Amino acid sequence: GECSQRCYNIFVLETVCVAWFSLEFLLRFIQTQSKWTFLRTPLNLIDVLAILPYYITLIVDSFSVGGKQAGSGNNYLEKVGLVLRVLRALRIFYVMRLARHSLGLQTLGLTVRRCTREFGLLLLFLCVAMALFSPLVFLAESELGAKQEFTSIPGSYWWAVISMTTVGYGDMVPRSIPGQVVALSSILSGILLMAFPVTSIFHTFSRSYIELKEEQNRTSRHKPGSQDSTKSQNSEDSQETDSYHGITEASATSLQRRKFIAAQRAADIRAMKT
Repeated sequence: GECSQRCYNIFVLETVCVAWFSLEFLLRFIQTQSKWTFLRTPLNLIDVLAILPYYITLIVDSFSVGGKQAGSGNNYLEKVGLVLRVLRALRIFYVMRLARHSLGLQTLGLTVRRCTREFGLLLLFLCVAMALFSPLVFLAESELGAKQEFTSIPGSYWWAVISMTTVGYGDMVPRSIPGQVVALSSILSGILLMAFPVTSIFHTFSRSYIELKEEQNRTSRHKPGSQDSTKSQNSEDSQETDSYHGITEASATSLQRRKFIAAQRAADIRAMKT
């Protein structure tokens, strides 16, 4: 019918896309020098997670058809259908391939990589505040509240999290005056707790965006005249070497430290782009 024809067209389109992605991934894997480093790169892992479900789905479909012809039970077919639905949901990783060509997504990934400590602190602050305000609002509402909406302390964790991170959803509302005081304290605490780590994350995001933008401009500028850029780079290196021999020992140490930091940042950027 019409639905079968539409599904067939979608299957053909997906087959062409997966074949192109597989060929691209295979060529990049053959070209790279370090195979293990290539497979450990986050973007390449996303490529694998985006491509594999298609082939696994084909294999499972072939086995399920054979099992149906052999008269297998409905329980087996239900399990196969569940596996297929999970694998088809993994196709959302196709969207993550845009990170290879999107400056914004590359900046986001580099920021998350550099701000793991800040994200850990943010999670720690939220957990401590949640463990503090959940028992308080439960006690205030269970003792003095006219309407019991907070049935337990673990059930109050949801209220504490949404009160500190958002404006709340209205599904759990404190009715008593002490409960409302606790709610006000949790909202104000959430604003302060979110502000401290987010400020550092924002500065890291801005710095990462500037670095990636400069790297992108430098790459596009060097592509048209690779020989001229190589000559200019060699002349700059020779000038830098001459100036390096003329500076003092303290200045040389400072310059070497700056070079190390710049090389580390460049390595992070290359790891995000690989």
